[in-house]
Amino acid sequence: DDAPEADDASSTEVELLQVDVGDVIKLKQVLDETVAASLLDPDGPALAEDQRSDNIKLAIMLLACSFAFVAQFAPLPFPESRPVLGFCCTAYFILSGILQLVTTFYDRDSIMATQPVEKAKYPAKNSEVEKYGIRVRTQLPRFSEHYTVILEFQRYGGGTAAPGPYVSKTWSVGNFFDVDGFFAEDILMDEVEKAYDTFCQGKFGKSEDYDDGKRGILHLLGFEGLEESLFGKNKKSGAAKLKKQ
Repeated sequence: DDAPEADDASSTEVELLQVDVGDVIKLKQVLDETVAASLLDPDGPALAEDQRSDNIKLAIMLLACSFAFVAQFAPLPFPESRPVLGFCCTAYFILSGILQLVTTFYDRDSIMATQPVEKAKYPAKNSEVEKYGIRVRTQLPRFSEHYTVILEFQRYGGGTAAPGPYVSKTWSVGNFFDVDGFFAEDILMDEVEKAYDTFCQGKFGKSEDYDDGKRGILHLLGFEGLEESLFGKNKKSGAAKLKKQ
């Protein structure tokens, strides 16, 4: 008689994802995927993803691969194929460079963009969500335990308004992982949904605390400390704001 009860208990057990917390890249990947899933969750915010930017990048990648394909398999004997090879290689590297520039200077720390909602959750407090999509940005600096999620309007004010309305939330990754690296996905999803609700209510952050995600060349090369010592730090990171609080 107890067998069915035992089967029901085992079926309700949740298998937690285990991550090597020393692998920062994998750690951020898991966190980012959960943030995106939280906002797209049909039982939660149920936002629709805006894939236009991704489609443009895929088109650039496809075009670059087409040139590589022609260079590899063009039915021309060598050395007569030199001009074709030179053109294809040049085009491939130019397109690859464009793609890298888009990723580095346009996307920056953005992980997803959403489409405007059909009906605002709190129309009296923030009806702009019906006009603009949301750009979702995340930050997990090197050698830091603090993970930041930033929600802001996509192309707000025609893309010229900086900063626009935004909500920024920062947590220690220890809130979501135990010492063995098991990930409490539901806790992060709840926090992201709370941040989205704050955004929908129009409870935006202060403009002086806004971090646009832009970094200098030294920071991109991994020398954050050197950049800060040479040029100063004019943006408050999520970790700094967390300590201030």
